[in-house]
Amino acid sequence: MNRYRIFKFLGNLLVYALLLGFAYIMLFPFFFMFSTSLKLQTDTYRYPPRLIPMKPVEATVVGVEGSKPLYYVEFAGEKQEFALLNRSVPAGVFVNPANPQETTTIVLDQVQPSGGAANQATVDYNGKSEPLWDVPVNGGTVQMVKVDQTALGQFVDPQNPANVVYQNFRTSVAVEKPTVVPENYTRVRDLQGLDRALTNTALVTILVVIGQLATSVVGGYALARLRFPGRDQIFLVYLGTIMIPFVVLITPLYQLMVMIGWVDKLASLIIPWVFSAYGTFMMRQFFITVPKEIEEAAIIDGASRLQILWKIFLPAAGPALATLATFSFLYAWNSFFWPLIVINTGNQANHVLTLALSILRGKAADNANLVMAGAAIAVLPPMIIYIFAQRFFVESATSSGVKG
Repeated sequence: MNRYRIFKFLGNLLVYALLLGFAYIMLFPFFFMFSTSLKLQTDTYRYPPRLIPMKPVEATVVGVEGSKPLYYVEFAGEKQEFALLNRSVPAGVFVNPANPQETTTIVLDQVQPSGGAANQATVDYNGKSEPLWDVPVNGGTVQMVKVDQTALGQFVDPQNPANVVYQNFRTSVAVEKPTVVPENYTRVRDLQGLDRALTNTALVTILVVIGQLATSVVGGYALARLRFPGRDQIFLVYLGTIMIPFVVLITPLYQLMVMIGWVDKLASLIIPWVFSAYGTFMMRQFFITVPKEIEEAAIIDGASRLQILWKIFLPAAGPALATLATFSFLYAWNSFFWPLIVINTGNQANHVLTLALSILRGKAADNANLVMAGAAIAVLPPMIIYIFAQRFFVESATSSGVKG
């Protein structure tokens, strides 16, 4: 019995570990996108990347105008926070010719020619005559040869600028604190006019969802409950359109828009998509599950077909309607290929969000934080819709009729 409980516990533990792993893989890109949208531009290209937005800490230095970024340095045997005054101070790499293993990197202002500038001493090093330099090392002076030219950063104590440390700026660690930059969203709006694109996208999406719900409900009810010649054949033909790839319809659909005069207009993004074969099929399959006795009782009571649809079928079809509305919303909101074809890129007044983001990627190619801010604006509404509508997916999948 104890062994059974142990195996059951380990099995459940493995299942939860796998679920958490898959959840992390699926959700991490979204977390990283929202995190990057709140970062500074310099923080977006940091390696290795990090999830929490950080901002460099700055401080004022006595006797120096403006604030300077702080970095961690070793001073007096302790790790302290010093301000960066100069990123590139000329320096050299020096080697002791008597002991080639002894090397040091120091700024050139701190070394002097051995024997003076006029009579600088030399030494034979690697087959060449090299000048010697007096280099301060550990409180003393060592004659060394300069083998390379480099640069060091100049760091000073903000409270006591006399305390100076020179070290490699590129390998220095900056003093940072967690911060967010919500101004990125304002910059994106001003840079690409996303407010207009967002309004257009919302308008197109709402009208497409309403249109698909209306046509799918009416068509589904007719194909599920009304008897007329050729009903099943019409349904098969209508259902067969689902199998046609969208790329096959692009050319004839675009020519139709040209003939009507809807090119470069929002109507071309709405009208062609208010009729959905998938939505009609979905509603038909749901309406078939409604018991016929309820419909027959309503007819005996004198209800018309419209009243039956409105007062009986629609209230029962709530989960199916919510599921269809969610699918329609996601399709219309994320549509990119068709708007790219039928809406001119120069007509920003009729741009939808996907087109605006495509252009933004070119304008802000060097600002990943702005691109991610635009992507977050596009992703957030569908995520909210799905979170609130997910319970209807379960009800739509499990319901098999009217519950009494």
